[in-house]
Amino acid sequence: MQFKNIIGQSTPKALLQRMADSERIPHALILLGMSGSGDLALAMAFAQYVLCQNKQDGDACGQCSQCSKVEKLVHPDLHFSFPTVGTNVTSDAHIADWRKALAENPYMDVNQWLQRIGAENKQGNINKEECVAIIRKLSLKAFEGRYKILIMWLPEYLGKEGTRLLKLIEEPPDDTLIILVAENQELILNTILSRCQLVKVNRLNDEEVEAGLIRQKGLSTEKARSIAHLAAGDFNEALSIAAQPLKDNSSLFLDWLRKCYQGNGVEMAAWTETFADLGRENQKQFLQYALHFMREYMLLKTTGNDQVRLLPEELKTAQNLSKIIGFGQIERITKLFNDCSFHIERNANQKLLFLDASIQLNKILRA
Repeated sequence: MQFKNIIGQSTPKALLQRMADSERIPHALILLGMSGSGDLALAMAFAQYVLCQNKQDGDACGQCSQCSKVEKLVHPDLHFSFPTVGTNVTSDAHIADWRKALAENPYMDVNQWLQRIGAENKQGNINKEECVAIIRKLSLKAFEGRYKILIMWLPEYLGKEGTRLLKLIEEPPDDTLIILVAENQELILNTILSRCQLVKVNRLNDEEVEAGLIRQKGLSTEKARSIAHLAAGDFNEALSIAAQPLKDNSSLFLDWLRKCYQGNGVEMAAWTETFADLGRENQKQFLQYALHFMREYMLLKTTGNDQVRLLPEELKTAQNLSKIIGFGQIERITKLFNDCSFHIERNANQKLLFLDASIQLNKILRA
């Protein structure tokens, strides 16, 4: 992974480049960013840059033997630690799965990872045996380069076991670099936080997500922009939406609002029957769109400024609705959509759920 392949994140990129170029690399770093921000990808790019034998223009060359091994995730001086499931299971047991997962999507979230290794409903953790293995690996001399590097993804899963790594983090062996990639600072032991330099990884903006989708997935500008609005800075979420069959959620949503406003029971039931056949993932995406639309509609109604995150046709729809949906109704509609999302996640009967939602929406719109 090279810096040039990272979506956005110009500020943390520049900081990490300066650290490596000046050879003033802290022995322990925390890259802190929300899910889908690219913090793990950034850690990979930084590790490759540090190990590269022929740095060029602020980036790894991508061609030397060190770069080749890092990109294949087989460099002997680059170690990984991540959540697993089980009391004595270490990261080494899942390293083949890890390599495949990172190659497919370095923006993945922890749920995707745990499901990949068969966690089902079990909790992930970074356990005692993993900590012992980390200490053992980092006590060895570097095999090929100057640095030994550990990338730990989600140190939040260490819990109290993190105390076992305090001495290693505070006084690691020479030329050892520990990179913790985290999402929730509050779940990390303060004693670990105090021993690391914090690098904040920003939320991606819509333009960066849009550009990333066009570059990686070859999407049209309009589709990429629409997905970027829904993803809200989470590139992993953007990739998930892009992977679903193309649905015109805008037209579907407007059609539902129209039928609910008119209150024709036969038409609402027919819409529900059709919608139930779309499948759970498409229904979740539809509700995500509906919540996004209502947020932007509220902003439009509050400020009167049409510079909202809606495409031209969506903006026109929102403006037309201003005489129908008032502030009091927005909150109730938003709660209804959130409730539907909650129940869809828990495999509720889709026909009953959305028929009931249609009836409630009719009452709200006619209030």
